[in-house]
Amino acid sequence: MQKFYLKPDELPVLRKIAEAAAELNVAAYVVGGFVRDRLLGRENKKDIDIVCVGSGIALAEAVAKRLSPKPKLQVYQRFGTAALTWRGLDLEFVGARKESYNADSRKPVVEDGTLDDDQNRRDFTINTFAVSVQSDWNGEVEIIDSFEGRSDLANGIIRTPLDPDITFSDDPLRMLRAIRFATQLGFRIDDRTFQSITKNASRIKIISQERVIDELQKIMHTPKPSVGFKLLFQTGLLKLIFPEVANLHGVEWREGIGHKDNFYHTLQVLDNLCATSDNIWLRWSALLHDIAKPKTKRFDPVEGWTFHAHEAVGAKWVPRIFERMKLPLDAKMKYVQKHVELHMRPIALTKDGITDSAVRRLLFDAGDDIDDLMLLAKADITSKNDEKVKRYLQNYVLLQERLIEIEEKDKLRNWQPPITGEIIMETFGIPPSREVGMVKNTIREAILEGDIQNNYDEAFALMLRRGAELGLECTI
Repeated sequence: MQKFYLKPDELPVLRKIAEAAAELNVAAYVVGGFVRDRLLGRENKKDIDIVCVGSGIALAEAVAKRLSPKPKLQVYQRFGTAALTWRGLDLEFVGARKESYNADSRKPVVEDGTLDDDQNRRDFTINTFAVSVQSDWNGEVEIIDSFEGRSDLANGIIRTPLDPDITFSDDPLRMLRAIRFATQLGFRIDDRTFQSITKNASRIKIISQERVIDELQKIMHTPKPSVGFKLLFQTGLLKLIFPEVANLHGVEWREGIGHKDNFYHTLQVLDNLCATSDNIWLRWSALLHDIAKPKTKRFDPVEGWTFHAHEAVGAKWVPRIFERMKLPLDAKMKYVQKHVELHMRPIALTKDGITDSAVRRLLFDAGDDIDDLMLLAKADITSKNDEKVKRYLQNYVLLQERLIEIEEKDKLRNWQPPITGEIIMETFGIPPSREVGMVKNTIREAILEGDIQNNYDEAFALMLRRGAELGLECTI
């Protein structure tokens, strides 16, 4: 028996589930992650999984009738499951079952089973706990622990309850889940389980991309995603699910000159960024910022190893990577693409000196994302030369001061030139044309270079001068 902590909003719903189970004369249990997280003292989990030795759908329907306000019930007949949300808690009900996969199937074959069957099919010992809904939730509860899960929790071990080859063959996604849990909890995957992941890695090919990216996203949300990506690489899974990142690995030598291992550099940048930001899409920017270095790598006897234009090539790859990975193709993808394309710009400014025009262009191109870009650029400093790092950081401070100064003066964040194409066409009485673009470009470049102030009057005067050079006549 063990004292089991509940939050105030969880107790009422568990009592309603117990009442419904008694009415249907079925045994029901709270299982899996909810129990695990309570034993770990983690309170951030908002979902409760219920296993019923009988019909999970019937139990969910009986529970929904008892709750006020009445929740919307979602039923999945094929899998014998049902789900509802009530007062911020996500509840999922399932009948105790046996579950397996055919060799080439992404969907399980499901049969009715006992509580023991249901625990046997679970992925890891730390997720096999069960507590009867009839427990006295205000006092000590009995935790059913058939696979020594509490011992594995105490020792920080990820281990399958059955032969890992069977566990991973039945549902290959569990290989990613093992790595995700190890990353989230700071646990170690036990040797036999780890070896089985390596052995069965190719089975991941039958899992849908949507399920794969869900696990990757959870790894990306952790404080130190590098743990997960290193495990993915070591097991061979990374090469199968994200070859572009796996291809960053390795060091090539020519004439006694080697370059840094861009895989481990990228993971360090990602961890550095995670220490300062929980923005998931900025984290994706860190993961992808050097993605095209293998493609652009060249050796020059004078310069050594170069990766010229890797940021531009990488930015072009972002849409296709997002599409294949089933990541959003909206503004989030554009945000990542922008950061991949611009990530070298702040670094270049700290090396070459900070001119007003360069700062204006950086503000113009980055827009409202300038602060995030600076976070990424700082995270990209991974040199082992302390003096070099110190110098870069000092220059970043200077650059940030100049960014603030010029932004306050010129208002260039998300800036658009004061003279629009419509004004140009109206002034010269011309339709959309190459000349309109040439005039707009002249005005934009003059403001960015500091040749004129960012205001309407000076821009209008320059428009007239440039128009005359192009043979255009003012018609107003």
